[in-house]
Amino acid sequence: MLNFFQEDGLAEGAQAADPIVEEKTLSLFDLFLSGGVGGQIIIAILFVLLFVAVYIYFERLFAIKAASETDSNFMHQIKDSVVNGNIESARIRCAQANSPVARLTAKGLDRIGSPLEDINTAIENAGRLEVYKLEKNVSILATIAGAAPMIGFLGTVIGMVIAFHELATSSGQAEMGALAEGIYTAMTTTVAGLIVGIIAYIGYNHLVVKTDKVVHQMEATAVDFLDLLNEPA
Repeated sequence: MLNFFQEDGLAEGAQAADPIVEEKTLSLFDLFLSGGVGGQIIIAILFVLLFVAVYIYFERLFAIKAASETDSNFMHQIKDSVVNGNIESARIRCAQANSPVARLTAKGLDRIGSPLEDINTAIENAGRLEVYKLEKNVSILATIAGAAPMIGFLGTVIGMVIAFHELATSSGQAEMGALAEGIYTAMTTTVAGLIVGIIAYIGYNHLVVKTDKVVHQMEATAVDFLDLLNEPA
């Protein structure tokens, strides 16, 4: 009898332990797809903006990096050529360098013989053009940084409208699945918009810092060149 009860108790314990609760996992991709058509459209727009932001960031990063690469002996070579009266050699050196700093110097070399103020003005105008080239499309990155979170918040509003519409049309007895779709739309679009906005914002500020360094190089070169022309013969 004792063995029977023990076996029976073990059987009941085994039966009680049989049910296994399966944990449901939700991938990020499934989460974005759970937001309904409205949420999917907004997330698709945000994905396109993310692609554009990443493309502009790396394209500008490589361009700015190439523009910042200048030979440390560049100005010394230019100075030696100018002092020796070999202006053509200095022009050739600038053409070989083919950088913003070299193009500014070449613009100054072309104006040698003009008043110093005219040379300075020519260099400043050339500098503005070089800065414009460096900042090409960077403003788009700033626009994406500001617009992406707003588009995400638009999805939030749309999701809440869907949820409250389900409540209103069901006399307060809406199904949880219908409400969940609206809430998914609200949450996923907000998250996606913030992610895209943060990436674009960080990329924009990093490019601004890199551009400022190149601008500083150009300003220092312009000052050195003008000082060279001011030196007594």
